Amino acid sequence: MLASRAALGRGLATGAATRALSGAGAAAGALVFRQLFEKESSTYTYLLGCPETSEAVLIDPVLETVERDLGIVEELGLRLVCAVNTHAHADHVTGTAAIKDALPDCKSAIGAPSGARADVKFEHGESIAFGSRALTARSTPGHTAGCMSLVLDDESMVFTGDTLLIRGCGRTDFQGGSAETLFASVNSQIFSLPDTTLLYPAHDYQGRTVTTVGEEKRFNPRLKTGTTVEDFTAIMDGLNLAYPKKIDVAVPLNMNCGYPV
Repeated sequence: MLASRAALGRGLATGAATRALSGAGAAAGALVFRQLFEKESSTYTYLLGCPETSEAVLIDPVLETVERDLGIVEELGLRLVCAVNTHAHADHVTGTAAIKDALPDCKSAIGAPSGARADVKFEHGESIAFGSRALTARSTPGHTAGCMSLVLDDESMVFTGDTLLIRGCGRTDFQGGSAETLFASVNSQIFSLPDTTLLYPAHDYQGRTVTTVGEEKRFNPRLKTGTTVEDFTAIMDGLNLAYPKKIDVAVPLNMNCGYPV
C-alpha cells in the first residue's frame, strides 16, 4: 500500500506552514547543492541538502545514475529523505525505485495530478521540507497534465522539469500536453517569480546549465515577453518532433514509481 501524505511527517507542509518554512530557510541561507548530469537523455538531477540537519532531497533521479548519486549523498554525509519527480518522464526511467530499494526510509514523491504511484502525492502549494529548507510545488501543466515546478523557500531557485527549458520548453504533443496550458503555466507560475530567480531545467542539449527567470522573459524564443498564446501555439504546432524513442518503456515504469508493471 502506498504511504499517505503524512508519510513525510514534517517533510510535507501546506499553506501557513510553507510560509513559516520559507522564513526559516531564508534565515538559514546555507544550502548543499549539486547539479548532476545523465548524458544519454541529457537529464539534470538535482541534490539539495540542509547543512544543519543533513537531510536532503533528490529531484528527477535517473535509473542509470542512481549509484553515482547515492555515492555523492554518502560522501557529503547527507541523509536522503525524499526522491521527487517533476513529472512522469518519457525519455528516461526514473531512479526512484532503485533509490527506495537501497534506502527504504527514503520516500518517493510526485505531483498528484500526474496520476503516478508514489509514497507522497503533492498538490499545488504544498511543500517538501528537508531540515530547515523546503521546496514548494507550483502546478505547471502543459508538457504533461501532471507537471510540477519546485521553488526553493527563498525563491532563489526554481526547478522547472520539462515545463520551461533554457531558451525553450517541453513539447506539448503527448501525455495530456497542451500548448495553451503550458503558455498559461509559464506566465502565471514561473514568470511571476523574481527575475533573479535561478532557473534549473530537467534537460539541456547544448551544454547550458542554468538561466534566470529574467533571462527567459527576455530571450526565450518561444515564450519571451510579448509572445501571445496564438504565437506560441503556432510555434509548438510546427515543431513536428519525432516520437520519443523510450516513451513506450519509460512512461509505464515511471507511472509505477520505476517499478516493473
